[in-house]
Amino acid sequence: METDTIAAIATAMTDSGIGIVRISGKEALRVLSRIFQPKKRGLEVTKLPSHTVTYGHVYDGETMIDEVLVLYMKGPHSYTAEDTVEIDCHGGVLVMKRVMETVVRNGARPAQAGEFTKRAFLNGRIDLSQAEAVAELIHSKNEYARKSSLRQLKGSVSEKIEGLRGRILYETAFLEAALDDPEHMSLDGYRERLRGTMAEVKGEIKALIDSADGGRMLSEGIKTVILGKPNAGKSSVLNLLLGEERAIVTDVAGTTRDTLEEHLVLGGISLNLMDTAGIRDTEDIVEKIGVERAMDHAKDADLILYVVDSAAGLTGEDERIMEAIQEKQAVILFNKSDLEQALTMEEAKELFAGRPVISFSAREGTGLSELTDEVSRLFFSGMVRFNDEIYITSARQKHALEKAFESLGQVETSIENGMPEDFYSIDLMDAYETLGLITGETVSEDLALEIFDKFCMGK
Repeated sequence: METDTIAAIATAMTDSGIGIVRISGKEALRVLSRIFQPKKRGLEVTKLPSHTVTYGHVYDGETMIDEVLVLYMKGPHSYTAEDTVEIDCHGGVLVMKRVMETVVRNGARPAQAGEFTKRAFLNGRIDLSQAEAVAELIHSKNEYARKSSLRQLKGSVSEKIEGLRGRILYETAFLEAALDDPEHMSLDGYRERLRGTMAEVKGEIKALIDSADGGRMLSEGIKTVILGKPNAGKSSVLNLLLGEERAIVTDVAGTTRDTLEEHLVLGGISLNLMDTAGIRDTEDIVEKIGVERAMDHAKDADLILYVVDSAAGLTGEDERIMEAIQEKQAVILFNKSDLEQALTMEEAKELFAGRPVISFSAREGTGLSELTDEVSRLFFSGMVRFNDEIYITSARQKHALEKAFESLGQVETSIENGMPEDFYSIDLMDAYETLGLITGETVSEDLALEIFDKFCMGK
């Protein structure tokens, strides 16, 4: 267990209205007493009441550094579950550095990346899945990612995992007890009961595994590729979505020769958007490379925005695109709807049966709300059930769930092959311990260090 007292600047190192220097550990108040003089006379710093704010000044020896507010939180009722002090100083870079240097000279050491959260984990205030949720909350790119991270921080994943582990542990304990005392505990009919339990638990684990793709999109954004033939209006669509002239738009076919990547939030959903070269046969070497890259990016995309030139109708280039996106999630943007149509919406809907087709005009800015609704529907069921669902957003957690799923599958195989009951216990315990990796019950020190090393300083 860590026992020394640590400190770090907890706010961004930039000029701002306020900066926070955080101190945590058993010597936090003693360190503060060496550098802080309360404005209120006779107030003893080492006896400050918990969860109070005190006004005063920070001194480096005889030199006043800054006018500050000090917040003291006595452990275990703090973020780290240790005695914690936060010094709210003015937000200038120089001021924060001087306060931090003074704190370190008077008994604290600089914290490592993620060390405050690591201590919260080691002190039992949060588990590992909640610690990961802290990092995800900090880096959340949209409202849904923020809500998902908050749910995990409150323990939604922990509760689910502990519930599954409890069921597995019950079966393991029952088996061990029955094998140790066959005279008083019968295993008659147990195989079928265990088979049913395994099917239920595996089903719940499978649902969590399946949520990982949605969780990845929540936290990282939906990889979205704009496809279309030259002059279909792809770059205009990109500019409209971004709200600025990011891509060059001309009437000359082949203007876009390489991919252009941007990030945007559409209706609260993060899109990692990629404009690509127009799909066509060309002898231009540079443009040809751009077309090949466009098709490669389409293969890896989560979502295709296929821009159709409704004023020109479909050509051979469109047929090539339609073939390439057969297995992909795609929204058809029936662009240039403000012009005379060579293809009607009815014909387009029949042609793209099973695909959402949206009447769109990049020039007039129409169709955006419909696109937002469609993206939400495709990936998150319209978000109607979001607040009741758990999304796995960590690759580490997904891997642990997959390993546990395999172990429970081995239990089912043993049952089907008529293996002795003591074989079940081995795989049941494997699943139990693997699920424990998610909450940190069975995590190694090296893995914990790897996870917390990814945190920002001061958190």
